[in-house]
Amino acid sequence: MPAREYDESDARVRPSRRGSRPRTKIRPAHDQALPGTVVAVDRGRYTVEMDDATVTAVKARELGRRGLVIGDAVGVVGDTSGRPDTLARIVRREERRTALRRTADDTDATERVVVANADQLAIVTALADPEPNPRMIDRCLVAAFDAGMTALLVLTKADLASADALRAAYEPLGVAVIETSVKREGGPEADPGFARFRGALDGLTTVLVGYSGVGKSTLVNALVPDADRAVGGVNDVTGRGRHTSTSAIRYAVPDGGWIVDTPGVRSFGLAHVDLEHFILAFPDVAEAALERCPRGCLHESAAAGCELDAWAGEDAARHARVDSIRRLLASRAAGETY
Repeated sequence: MPAREYDESDARVRPSRRGSRPRTKIRPAHDQALPGTVVAVDRGRYTVEMDDATVTAVKARELGRRGLVIGDAVGVVGDTSGRPDTLARIVRREERRTALRRTADDTDATERVVVANADQLAIVTALADPEPNPRMIDRCLVAAFDAGMTALLVLTKADLASADALRAAYEPLGVAVIETSVKREGGPEADPGFARFRGALDGLTTVLVGYSGVGKSTLVNALVPDADRAVGGVNDVTGRGRHTSTSAIRYAVPDGGWIVDTPGVRSFGLAHVDLEHFILAFPDVAEAALERCPRGCLHESAAAGCELDAWAGEDAARHARVDSIRRLLASRAAGETY
């Protein structure tokens, strides 16, 4: 049989599954998007507090890879009624006023935004069970300064140990130090430190950060009775608390202000922070370093040419601040986290 000759009619073209509509890089403006604030994040679903309702929303394609965290001011479209089984879309994230960031450790180049648009950082530290860690406190102070936030040092379990040493170390830095013990007889209302802490929250958004087991969730439940945050103890062997809060969430405080409870941290990496900001977190030391230290001084020690020891003289509070900076710089250089 002679070979068959083929022509154009034999070609078969698979139909394209793509539509004929031309693509465009122009995204819709969403001028009618309504404003809201992200108050909780859970596996790709965002709880957004709006003027008239609290809605569940997803992130729209228009946002691309831009991440959303608690505190973000956003624009929302779709069903914003807040009724059960409804879903809105977040189509815009406004510019952040502040951003509290941390890294996994001091060598990790990937930074993580913890909370956006907060005003102050409450560093929650137990006076005992678990023992306080000044290096962790120092790191949080630097992170607050880098984020443009003020810092409070909240010392819990004040019935178990004295706060004198930590107060002497941090009040000279201009950090407000508040002692609390909400489990004393009479409860939170009988504790003057708790009343002071509650007053410091009025009109502000405050982020609570600290190790597991230091009492963050206990404070939250005392401030916001219907929060019902899980509370856990401390392991007798390791001295560490177990994670009771697994996700961050923002609450409105009945007496005024907002608090963001975050899961307990094991470390607070500062790889994202410029080394100059380490010393700028301590204004009087930074001024002394500028006036006295040689150019390029790494502030390691007097033997290495640093003049901060001479500036501190016999002042114990000054020496404490210089030691704090050197601890931070040394741990950053060694890649340690606390």
